[in-house]
Amino acid sequence: MGKKDYYEILGVPRDAGAQEIKKAYRKLALQYHPDRNKSPDSEEKFKEISEAYAVLSNEEKRRQYDMYGHEGIDSRYTREDIFRGVNFDEIFRDFSFGFGGFSKIFEEFFGRRESYSPEKGSDLRYDLEITLEDAFQGLKTEIEIPRKEKCINCKGTGASPGTEQKTCSKCNGTGQLEYTRTLGFTRFVQVTTCDKCNGRKVLIENPCKECRGTGVIRQYRKIRVEIPSGVDTGYLLRLRGEGEAGMRGGPSGDLYVVITVKSHKIFNREGDDIFYETQISFPRAVLGTEIDVPNINGKARLKIPAGTQSGTVFRLKNKGIPKLRGFGRGDELVKVIIKIPTRLTDRQKKLLREFAKESGEDLNN
Repeated sequence: MGKKDYYEILGVPRDAGAQEIKKAYRKLALQYHPDRNKSPDSEEKFKEISEAYAVLSNEEKRRQYDMYGHEGIDSRYTREDIFRGVNFDEIFRDFSFGFGGFSKIFEEFFGRRESYSPEKGSDLRYDLEITLEDAFQGLKTEIEIPRKEKCINCKGTGASPGTEQKTCSKCNGTGQLEYTRTLGFTRFVQVTTCDKCNGRKVLIENPCKECRGTGVIRQYRKIRVEIPSGVDTGYLLRLRGEGEAGMRGGPSGDLYVVITVKSHKIFNREGDDIFYETQISFPRAVLGTEIDVPNINGKARLKIPAGTQSGTVFRLKNKGIPKLRGFGRGDELVKVIIKIPTRLTDRQKKLLREFAKESGEDLNN
């Protein structure tokens, strides 16, 4: 069974603001916190709503979730990353009954947090517009994107070549400082980022001049992209590892290429089928004929039977777009419109009156 929708878990609409999300989480957290709710499923429910809040309360994580759902979160963030930077203690700081400190409970549920662990790089999005012909035959092209990459000069360490990093003496290389205080029977534990190394665990005395100690630099990169035949607007192509460089040795993010197929000047598309509209003369519709109609990759011969009515749609099998996940192609549907002449000679009018008379029609009524 897949994961539940985060918005559904917190009971908020998808356009909910930060305060509305915080208020909803606070209410549910107080209801299901294991220190207050002793039901067997309270712990799992508490984890569920806390994860939902950790994602939706963070602008970047929420954007990833809105774009790609749980796959976007799970592919980019570890369990630890999801909860990093969320100040749960602040939400409950004005309650006197004491939860034992959320930081402590977090450690029991999810393991101790590391504030400066390797972090996966950000995912990137590139919008690519292609023609209907490109969608029909597939496309190999090259795109150029700006992204953060590992600094070549320092190999991503952030330190100038030839210099060493030193373990932070204040946090002893943990990147964290832990403070404990006791009020009555309640013990509060607060874990904060080390203010000396800023959570890096090490001190860089001689930062790399190229990246200024960050370990990454921004530059433009050309990337080859192969679009399969049969794609349609909204198709998402994921290029693993082509996003921004990870921090502190973490893996690179992914690049998502979002396809938009441009409108065609004569064809309309619906799924794998294409639609074309053409006009024929009244005599051809009455007597029957054969016509050439354009196709996405050439032209096709279409037989018009005698007595064809205006608006009739003919189907040309396997003349549409290739199926993206399967064999074969869609169809081409040709709508025939009978063109009514607006200017007639006297002889043409006479012949039409004779035709009407022969058909038993009274043109005066």
